[in-house]
Amino acid sequence: MNSTMQDKIIMERAIELALISEQEGNLPVGAVITFGGEIIAEGRSKIWVPRPDATRHAEMETLRSLDPDLWPLTTEMSLYTTLEPCLMCLGSILHHTVGRVVFGASDVLNGSSSVLTHLPPNLQEIFNHTQWMGPIMPDKCGQLYQRLMAILEKEGGWNKNNEG
Repeated sequence: MNSTMQDKIIMERAIELALISEQEGNLPVGAVITFGGEIIAEGRSKIWVPRPDATRHAEMETLRSLDPDLWPLTTEMSLYTTLEPCLMCLGSILHHTVGRVVFGASDVLNGSSSVLTHLPPNLQEIFNHTQWMGPIMPDKCGQLYQRLMAILEKEGGWNKNNEG
């Protein structure tokens, strides 16, 4: 099986997690980490439920769920996320030296691609050694992104119901 086909199969699991997140009252974003082609960590957006916490993005939750004994191997891991990582998640991914990032849809409003040429020198060096792929499933993940934007518009932004 070629890597594009395997990437899409793995992204399907991230999509499943995004749908669970949405059912729970959060934004529809999901992420997984693989090592040797096997999923070893999963996460989904939890920024509103169980309580408001802007740091609980799917990528952050996935990194938190990774077995600490595996941290020395992060350069050999791939992180798959349904949406282009934001600036916070980009920083965390780079600081954790994840070797490969695959995202399903671009995020023109909050995605990190607009800052990639302005990273601090140390993070730029790490970024230059990180493989970035995406968007690999813009149709399917783009639908999730459109729903995310509709939810944000309805709720008045990132702070659901404008609560702090």
